[in-house]
Amino acid sequence: MTKDMMRGFDLYQPANLENALNLTARLGKDAWLMAGGNDSLDWFKDRVKNPVALIDLLAIDSLKGIRETAEGIEIGATTTLTEIANSDLVKSRYNLLAEAASHVASPQIRNVSTIGGNLCQDARCWYYRAGLDCYRAGGKKCYADTPEGMNREHCLFAADRCVAVSPSDTAPALVALDATCLIHGPEGQRSVKAEDFFIGPAVDIERMTVLEENEILTAIQIPDRWAGANFYFEKVADRNTWDFALVNVACAMRLNNGTIEDVRIACSGVECVPKRLTVVESVVKGSPVDDEIAALAGKSAIRGATPLNYNHFKIPLLENLVKRAIRNS
Repeated sequence: MTKDMMRGFDLYQPANLENALNLTARLGKDAWLMAGGNDSLDWFKDRVKNPVALIDLLAIDSLKGIRETAEGIEIGATTTLTEIANSDLVKSRYNLLAEAASHVASPQIRNVSTIGGNLCQDARCWYYRAGLDCYRAGGKKCYADTPEGMNREHCLFAADRCVAVSPSDTAPALVALDATCLIHGPEGQRSVKAEDFFIGPAVDIERMTVLEENEILTAIQIPDRWAGANFYFEKVADRNTWDFALVNVACAMRLNNGTIEDVRIACSGVECVPKRLTVVESVVKGSPVDDEIAALAGKSAIRGATPLNYNHFKIPLLENLVKRAIRNS
């Protein structure tokens, strides 16, 4: 399916957000928003996506950088993952996000990949990426969820026609940190909690996020509530460099004399959206951190898991990652 070269398109490089929004309104479905381009260029090279126009957001200064606010910090959507991973401010207060960002792909990719792009990247199912007419592509079949389908990397929970998973490493960290996504569109600005930013196939099988056609993710805000908490992030992939997570876990925890006072925990690689493990949170809250409560957390995390033909291994993997997160946060 791979072609020698991508098809041509018109390139727009707006200098400010207002111009970018005007372009999205004028061009509509013909336009494609891009920042770092690692996800976008894959689509274009294989000629699976063929936009008429490309809107490059990298020249918009207001979308860049890490800023302190009265309530916490704000990160522009086109801030690179390397900037986030190396930021003294992020590492000192929200090291969970710095750790997650540092585990994305390779150093070269992190140097150009943006936090907004990492959150908004599309599903990584190879059937979908190859241009087959699956449900997510508007067809009437899931090629992965068949007796002969290759589904080792696919979901354990909440499948609804599509069984592809959220591929983001930073998404579960932002869910655990109770972050908020700022979105600009024709009607102005709106705020959406990170855990509500992603949508599963039961809501809209052709989208991964709540972003509407003419909207742009502009920033992520992280509240002071979790600044300096106990954090844990772990990613398991086939290769340490470049690969997407088979399962990852992100945990933010506050302790009081060894007792779990508050906790948020989320993971990716097991559901079509980053999965917040609210059952685990309720089980461990108010308990001391010990092997018994960690084991109970692990068992709670896998409750209701429904494996596919080739991903049964994800169940004990998820269980053990959650155990380690609770025990070592």
